[in-house]
Amino acid sequence: MMQPRLVIFDVDGTLSDSQGHILAAMADAFAAVGQPLPPRAVVLSIVGLSLEVAIARLAPDLSPAEHTAMIAGYRAGFRSRREAGGVAATPLYPGIREVVEGLAAQPHTVLGIATGKSMRGLEALLDGHGLRRHFVTMQVADHHPSKPHPSMLMTAMADTGIGPERSVMIGDTSFDMDMARAAGMAGIAVGWGYHPARELGSATMHVATAAELPGAVDAVLDGMTAA
Repeated sequence: MMQPRLVIFDVDGTLSDSQGHILAAMADAFAAVGQPLPPRAVVLSIVGLSLEVAIARLAPDLSPAEHTAMIAGYRAGFRSRREAGGVAATPLYPGIREVVEGLAAQPHTVLGIATGKSMRGLEALLDGHGLRRHFVTMQVADHHPSKPHPSMLMTAMADTGIGPERSVMIGDTSFDMDMARAAGMAGIAVGWGYHPARELGSATMHVATAAELPGAVDAVLDGMTAA
């Protein structure tokens, strides 16, 4: 009998392509304080951080009151677009549904999430795609310090009773990989997200397509050859 293993996914840039909503909502945030939106690459570089940390990083010269106004503007803009556009506005990446459903069907595999999203936003996304039932533990920005602090992963392991040697974090940003390392677990970096490969050097393994993920998980956690 195979020992239980914990596979934890990031969301934005890993499971779903949310960049359209993120960029538009961040434009709302900057408009709320009369400031122009930074370049696209700069905005996407902070995806994965908790919103408060992301705003402070993007607008370091603004005041705490202005940051608060920006956070409110972002949340309002993101929520209105989600409600107007529905699940089609934040599509899953190709092959991701099959990967999640396939891993969830394995008796020895437990799935989790660690994301900078709020629980409200995460549940709306997962429910829209019919995936919430597959995730046993869901860790969000509401309850933890921002990535790369390992709090989300430590709590996911505590929830499931599975240790770091049998756990892996799958994500697209340096924040995900650094969080995994801080928690003592392996990290698999995906090649379709928001951080370039050169920033993902701390990953245990890299994959270019979703189809490679199951083999990578086997290789990292069970010493099996990746397909």
